[in-house]
Amino acid sequence: MALKATIYKAEVQITDLDRHYYASHNLTIARHPSETDERMMVRVLAFMLYAGERLSFGKGISTADEPDLWEHDFGGDIVRWIDVGQPDARRLVKAAGRAEHVDVIAYGGKPAAVWWQATEKEINRLSNLTVRMLDDESAEALTALASRTMRLQCTIQDGEVWVADDNHNFAVKLETLRAAARD
Repeated sequence: MALKATIYKAEVQITDLDRHYYASHNLTIARHPSETDERMMVRVLAFMLYAGERLSFGKGISTADEPDLWEHDFGGDIVRWIDVGQPDARRLVKAAGRAEHVDVIAYGGKPAAVWWQATEKEINRLSNLTVRMLDDESAEALTALASRTMRLQCTIQDGEVWVADDNHNFAVKLETLRAAARD
């Protein structure tokens, strides 16, 4: 018998002064049994960074042909494909052919740095790919916020990202390893 996903709920207030996006979202997050709290919270961070009316979670770890999050236009075409972690270079090449924008939020410390070193050359020609690295301290702080019911606030201004709940407030450190040539 297969294990079922655990459902998490998050009320997320987003104030993105860089994009002039201000909204509240009620998220239902299905956490696959093999997914860690850290990975789930990086997915929530990705939602906060790229939030929009049509952004949604993909089916996740169990579905190879869908990203962690994606945004479709009204015609069904993929506008943005977002993966977290250390996706395979072939997956990114395929995503770059299917989506207008492809974004990766890598995390995991030294293994993520090794992944980037090995993957960078293979994906160098992808003009629509952006790769950002989440530092370990930020990943740990995000993981500490994980609970079955969450109330989170995210403020983005001048490229700075702040995340808070009722008891915590911290800056999220993201290093851009590769910026898309067109975005």
